[in-house]
Order: sequence, then structure tokens, then C-alpha cells
Amino acid sequence: MQSEQLRLGASGDLVLLLSNTLQRLGLLTSPSSTFDGEVESAVKAFQQNRGLTVTGIVDEQTSIVLEEAHWKLGDRTLLLTPQRFMRGDDVAQLQSRLIELGFNCGRVDGIFGILTHKAVEEFQKSAGITVDGRCGASTVMAMLRLMKVVSGGAPAQLREQIAREGKGPALAGKVIVLDPSSETSDPMITFDIAQRLEGRLIALGVSVFMTRNQSAEPTDQERIDKANGCAADLVISLTIDRYKNDRAHGVATYYYGADAHGVHSVVGERFANLVQREITARTDLLNCRTHAKTWDLLRRTKAPTVQIGLGYSTHPGDMKRLGDPEFRETLVESLMIAIQRLYLSAENDAKTGTLKISDLRRAGIRK
Repeated sequence: MQSEQLRLGASGDLVLLLSNTLQRLGLLTSPSSTFDGEVESAVKAFQQNRGLTVTGIVDEQTSIVLEEAHWKLGDRTLLLTPQRFMRGDDVAQLQSRLIELGFNCGRVDGIFGILTHKAVEEFQKSAGITVDGRCGASTVMAMLRLMKVVSGGAPAQLREQIAREGKGPALAGKVIVLDPSSETSDPMITFDIAQRLEGRLIALGVSVFMTRNQSAEPTDQERIDKANGCAADLVISLTIDRYKNDRAHGVATYYYGADAHGVHSVVGERFANLVQREITARTDLLNCRTHAKTWDLLRRTKAPTVQIGLGYSTHPGDMKRLGDPEFRETLVESLMIAIQRLYLSAENDAKTGTLKISDLRRAGIRK
């Protein structure tokens, strides 16, 4: 929508365009060219609904998602554009309908990628219309007619869960990507935790890929490409949050979920809950809970992905804990147990905070 940030007190044509969009979405009663309290509240409601960080400020990410929310299925022809995939609510609506009709387009992420293109082609074949992978008026009409009599395709969420269960409980042979964020006041903390975790995973036969080395600062796109390029079973991103003052503290875990589209990553949510419970059971970090978000790293990475905020760089207590090597070891053990519990069947699971590495060895799951 625009490159500059819009916030309380701004005015002009960009604010008017913003308020018009918010009105169309039912979040604002009337448009305004002034960014007042009502507009700010509407922006916050939009961010909350779309799994964005709630700030009331229209930054670049919020602007992109606002543009996506503008589109409804049928407004434009949807097609595969390899240079830059089409994104929008209309794509998410198309994906939801394809899944309901039994066509596999992957997860509902609002991105018209290769799987969605192939699913449209399969639908067109079954409907007896021109097969070109483009979703125009004729494809939308055929879909609407068919949905009146057919429904109930296998949900993408169940496919994701079945794929996880099919991998078995042993960690050997699995592929895990570790993403230690460099966007913190001390990037070596996340890198050290990732290295410790990497060593333990490799010892168990896991193929581990790191998105960066000690000095690299990859972009979000490079991290996503790295994760998608190695056919990962799981992606773990480690971050340290910050806040405008030192009051915020504690650990929070994030997974892909979009309330607006009624979808979420089943495996991502389960792993996020396991991580959160294990860390808070083994440490005194404040439990800031798990949250569904639509951040690109979570949304565009094909494998189940979680981002773990291990504390706040703006909180002296959190940083003191993270600076202690023994505390970091405790975090690593918490993550190891959470990873293993993700692949355990329900009957072999144990109470949070009680499962130990030695228990897994006795069960024949660990060396």
C-alpha cells in the first residue's frame, strides 16, 4: 500500500485510502483522512485478526496484508506468476474451496504457488472445463456449481498431521532446520543455543541445517529458501524479543495460524505448545503463552515452523538468565524433549517437565 509508516496523528490521502479499506472490511464506520483514535483501534483489530504484531501502526508488513485483504474471489484472474506469486484473500478463498472439494493445494496461505496451480488444473479436468491452471470467471462458476452438491475433501491440517505420524518416533533420519536470529543485541546467544542443539541432534542421526553462521545475517527470504530447499521435517527459529521499556519479559512461542481464513498448522501448534510447556516447567521464565501468527517465516515455510522468543533483550533479568551457559543448557534440554515428544504417540507421552533423556534411551528411542 505504501512504504512509509502510518500512525496516530498522520493525515492525507494515504490515511484516507487506509480508512476506506478498513471500512470495507467492516472495522471502521466511516472513512477519514486523519489517523485518529478510531482508525488506530481499527488497525489494531485488523492486526489482531490477521495474526500480526498488534501495534496500531501501519508498517510494511501490515500494509502488505491490508493489500491482500482487499481482494475477494472473482475480483481478478488468479494464475501462477513465477517471478512473484499472487497473494490475497481471494487466493485463500480459492484454496479453501479446493480443499473442501478434495483437491490438494497444500496449506491455506493465500499464496498462489505451484501446488495451488496444479490443484486448479486437477479441478478443471474434473469439471470438464478448459485446463490452463488459471482461476477466472469460468473456473469460479464451475466451482460454485460443484460446491452445491459436493464437499468434504481431506483437510490440509490432517495431511500435515498424518505426515508427521508417518515419520515414526525415532529422530534418526529426520531433517531439522535451526534458525538462530541475528536480529538481537547479542546474536551469539541464539547462535550458541542453536549450536548446542545441533550437536545433540546430529548425535542422534538427525540431519541439521543452520540458516546462518556466526557472522552471516540472512534476509527473511534467504531463511525461508534455506528451509524449503532441504525438505525439512521441522523448522525451529530462535529469537530474543525487545520492547520499548523493561517491563516485558518471558518466553513466547509462535506458529502459523490465520483466524481470518480459519486455518492453522496442526503440527506447528502442537510443537509450539510442547516447547512452551517444557521451557516454563524447567525454568523460571514467565509463560507468555503460544500465539498464532501469519509472519512470512511461519506462513511461507513448507515444513511445520515455530518461532521461539526466549526472552527480552530489554529486560535485565531475562538477559542475565540467557547469559548463563547452564541456563542455556536447560533451554536446549527443554527443546530436545519437546522435539521428541512431537513424534511420540499419545500413549507413550509423559507429564510435562518429567520426561528425561534417560527415559527416551530406555524406551529405545534414543541412543
